[in-house]
Amino acid sequence: MDQQIWLVGGSAAAVLAVFLIVGFAFWNARRLRDRLRGRELDGMEGHEFERFCADLLRQHGFQEVEVTKGSGDFGVDVLAEKDGVTYAVQCKRYDAPVGVKAVQEACAGREYYDRMVGAVMTNQYFTQPAVDAAKRLKILLWDRGYLESMMEE
Repeated sequence: MDQQIWLVGGSAAAVLAVFLIVGFAFWNARRLRDRLRGRELDGMEGHEFERFCADLLRQHGFQEVEVTKGSGDFGVDVLAEKDGVTYAVQCKRYDAPVGVKAVQEACAGREYYDRMVGAVMTNQYFTQPAVDAAKRLKILLWDRGYLESMMEE
C-alpha cells in the first residue's frame, strides 16, 4: 500500500515537472514573439541594445564579436568578423529615423579600427540623406526590417 502511494505521489511530481517545463517553454516562446514584434526592441536602453545587436551577430555566424567600451569608441559599438571580413558596427536604438550622423560615425569608426566594413544597426529606419551618405561612404544600413528578419531566422 505504501508503495502505491509513493508511485502516485511520484507521478504527480513528474506531471508537475512536465507542466513547469512546458509552461516555461511557452513563456519563452511568447517572449521571443514579443521581441520579434519590436516591443522589447524599442524598450531597450542604449547599452542593452548594443549587447542585443552583438548577440544577434553571434547567432548569425559572426565571430570575435566585441562590444566596445562606450565613451571614446570613435562611433563604433560592436567589432566583429565573419568569413574573413572585419566589421565596425554603430548601434542606434532610436525613437525616430536615423540620420547622417550615425553613418558618419560608422565611417570614422571603420577607419579608426581599420575594419573592412562599416555598418549601422537600428530599431528604426534611415532618413533619405542617411541612405545617400551610406551609399557614398560605403556603409551598410541594417534597419528595423533587416533586424526583424535576422531575429526570425
